[in-house]
Amino acid sequence: MSETIFLAGATGAIGTVLIPLLRDAGYTVYGGTRRQARADALRELGAIPVMIDVFDADALKSELIRIAPSVVIHQLTDLPRLPDLQALAQAAVGNARVRSEGTRNLVAAALAAGAARLIAQSIAWAYAPGDAPYPEEHPLDIDADGLRRISVDGVVALETQVLQTPGLNGTVLRYGQLYGPGTWAGEPQGSSPVHVAAAAQAALLALQNNASGVFNITEDNTAASNQKARRTLGWNPAFRSPYGVRS
Repeated sequence: MSETIFLAGATGAIGTVLIPLLRDAGYTVYGGTRRQARADALRELGAIPVMIDVFDADALKSELIRIAPSVVIHQLTDLPRLPDLQALAQAAVGNARVRSEGTRNLVAAALAAGAARLIAQSIAWAYAPGDAPYPEEHPLDIDADGLRRISVDGVVALETQVLQTPGLNGTVLRYGQLYGPGTWAGEPQGSSPVHVAAAAQAALLALQNNASGVFNITEDNTAASNQKARRTLGWNPAFRSPYGVRS
């Protein structure tokens, strides 16, 4: 009998690449989405669709108890289709809510369902200033101001819950700036970019290696070190999915 995974954010840029990777590796995947219109797309990818809103704590808990996953993978974000300035300001607030309240609901539902592991998406550009490239042990920028402070506070809330909840083996993947199909950019951008397919593979490897803790998931760069992910997960930032990625 295959291991059951609940993937929150299954229709996102990473989720749509991750589903066939998980299926090919032998996992049964339940994919969460808020939109009934995306159910058929999830089935085509090989996932069993689950109509759920992460902010509906009671419904989320009931669904996870029904599914009984051994692992929950948290790839939820709240991002606009295009990165204009007004949308980005709104996204900072929306993402912070997903990372704080949404993660809290996922953690509670995972524990209620008996899940032993939680793997969650974070970001690799929330470090405090210092000597780069930053290893995972470098402190986060908790003294930031404005929208950055909102984002960092959300990251801290997510990572604390994932890593410090008794009864959960937690893994945090600090992704760099995503590029590739389904993202805002077709080519590398930002100080620590990562292709969406390589980002998805990192989640699979974290699952297969039963790896806990924090990992920077970025291409080689001068801002954030990826050496721990390379060494511990066997991760390669040059990975591209054999299934392709959806635009």
